[in-house]
Amino acid sequence: MSSVAVPVLAPPRRAWLTDLPVLLVAVVWGSSYLAAKGITTTQTVIAVLVLRFAVVLPVLVIAGWSRLRALTAAQWRGAGLLGLVLSGIFLVETYGIVHTSATNAGLIISLTMIFTPLAEAAVTRTRPTGAFLSAAGLSVAGVVLLTQGGGFTSPSAGDLLMLVAALARTLHVLLMARIRSVRSADSLSLTTVQLGSAVAVFALLAAAPGTGESPWSVAAGFGAREWGGLLFLSVFCTLFAFFVQMWSVRRTSPSRVSLLLGTEPLWAAAVGIAIGGERLGVPGIAGAVLVLAGTAWGRRSADPVTP
Repeated sequence: MSSVAVPVLAPPRRAWLTDLPVLLVAVVWGSSYLAAKGITTTQTVIAVLVLRFAVVLPVLVIAGWSRLRALTAAQWRGAGLLGLVLSGIFLVETYGIVHTSATNAGLIISLTMIFTPLAEAAVTRTRPTGAFLSAAGLSVAGVVLLTQGGGFTSPSAGDLLMLVAALARTLHVLLMARIRSVRSADSLSLTTVQLGSAVAVFALLAAAPGTGESPWSVAAGFGAREWGGLLFLSVFCTLFAFFVQMWSVRRTSPSRVSLLLGTEPLWAAAVGIAIGGERLGVPGIAGAVLVLAGTAWGRRSADPVTP
């Protein structure tokens, strides 16, 4: 990553002007699970992914063309590798969303906030604090309860896929921190190359036989509702979210941004229940509370300076 300038903190009375767009990103990300579920089936996962990112990629390329040309060969390779991991994340995550509820998807994926410090501790051979391990246990117990809507049953295939997606997100974060060539890369260029690599993977898969409907046939069959959902995922959950993050970290602290974005699973549950008509049941509600409490506690334990 490029060297980070000291952010100019917003005056207290105007802090909400910076916080509000970041909180809106958390809301749209929380809503993305229900939006993706509404326009995707098992047979259209790859096609929808091609369409979703093909819409935003040209905008990113145009916006960052000069900085893309300035990337070194090593930075291209590093970002390309991250893009391959990113393609796997989106594939597993989207298939998981198809096979579970939007509420479960948003809450289970939030375990990335627990898995990442645990993985980092394993890599650096440092022992996590007792408080963090307790928070991790609380989160795992919450996921177990969350997947039990009406008594003890095996987790659904979608729940397990979302768990794999959370682990894959953890791998992606670790690689971003440990691939030396990408540390000095411009954020916009890094994102553009990653998404370009992911779109290439999706396009190759879409061209292979037996991988579902083609992007063209899916696009032709979309009505106004489906196109609205796709544009929401492309414009708000990708373009808008990325640029707000870049804007906000220059005006407030990274820890404050992280804290606000950490409310994403709460919005996922709220949208899934209020708009999607999903029901958790008593065990699920208890599990959701434990997941939210565990991830919040774990984030604070891993980073004691977080406000």
